[in-house]
Amino acid sequence: MREAQLIGGCLCGDIRYEITPPALFVSQCCCKDCQKATGTGHTTIIGIHKDQLRLHGTPATFTNTGETGGKVTRHFCGRCAGRLYTSGDLPGDHIMVQAGSLDDPGQVSPQNIIYVKDRVHWDKLDDTLPQFEGLPDRVL
Repeated sequence: MREAQLIGGCLCGDIRYEITPPALFVSQCCCKDCQKATGTGHTTIIGIHKDQLRLHGTPATFTNTGETGGKVTRHFCGRCAGRLYTSGDLPGDHIMVQAGSLDDPGQVSPQNIIYVKDRVHWDKLDDTLPQFEGLPDRVL
């Protein structure tokens, strides 16, 4: 059986995308940067190779330095500010798409939880998933 293509976009619809399967991983990330960027305790990300993303529209970007010292760039709609994906020095040719930006976020399920060292006590996650203090080597 062939995996379904993942389709999504921003809040206003100015930017749309398609992801060619398969996803490399789906993780819940509790890092402080994701907390600040989303305004909550974690975000769910879909790891893919950058060539798997077909983008329609041009996102705005914001770049900062991540915990590892590398550049982290967040891509979002310049009109509605809907978050789309993250790229950077550490993942190199990989990007992390925001699962919440999918038209049907239920198409993916988290496989693990990363950066649990930054997890906040009030954020309830599935404790049956494998958990990692930071970013495990095998994720990327």
